[in-house]
Amino acid sequence: MPTARTDLTTTPAAAPAPRLASPLARVVLMVVAVVSLGLALLGAVTPGLPSTEFVLLAAWASARSSPRLHAWMLRHRLLGPLLHDWNNGRRIRRQAKWGASISMALCALLMAFTIPHLWLVAPAIVCMAGVQVWIWKRPEPV
Repeated sequence: MPTARTDLTTTPAAAPAPRLASPLARVVLMVVAVVSLGLALLGAVTPGLPSTEFVLLAAWASARSSPRLHAWMLRHRLLGPLLHDWNNGRRIRRQAKWGASISMALCALLMAFTIPHLWLVAPAIVCMAGVQVWIWKRPEPV
């Protein structure tokens, strides 16, 4: 008698693709996706400028404007795992959490020692602290 075999390596069925926007909205969303990817690239080397959030924004915009760009992002060796984790439970890897924490801490120190006005520095540091709390409360992939 044949037995049923469960393959644990398969992923759950993909969510249905989002509906593409109108032609004008597609152009606007494509610009948002490309600019967000550029900012994410810049954020990877600039302390204090986030990259993960811009990657997620680019993925959202590209899913609604360019299936080709969205598929490229999902297959990318660096972006793909990040997007896979986010799409499967809104998870953020510990390495990304530490990277964001270190980047924001360096930015806070840089601002504290270079900007003479506390009223400009304090709100930025409070905002970064809030983002850090949110990031560290996100689950991690297994």
